Amino acid sequence: MTEHHTESAVGSADESDDVEITAPPRFAFGERVASRKLVRNDGTFPGRDIGDVLVERGDVGYVRSVGTFLQRYYIYSVEWVGKGYQVGMRAKELCTLDALPEDVLARFSDRIDELNALGRTS
Repeated sequence: MTEHHTESAVGSADESDDVEITAPPRFAFGERVASRKLVRNDGTFPGRDIGDVLVERGDVGYVRSVGTFLQRYYIYSVEWVGKGYQVGMRAKELCTLDALPEDVLARFSDRIDELNALGRTS
């Protein structure tokens, strides 16, 4: 069995003055999400060198837990499909694949089956 690690890729605390936890979490347990950015190991992910790529932009994963950081931000622990580990991500670093607005779905109407299949295993 593969060992799962949960790590945080939250960046510096002064990135934003907004306190996210005054509103409900943006993503739910089990929700399928995609990474909006490339995430490298900042030294907090065990067994990987600093600078190693942990998550590529566009990678697909599932939210496994929702926690907080500094009593300000939600951290979504995302298990990345095919990677065997979890990485903590901020909402601004993620995009839902399960709760897309109707106008976005309309833009992808010719590729909806492809979009629905992202990150799903047969």
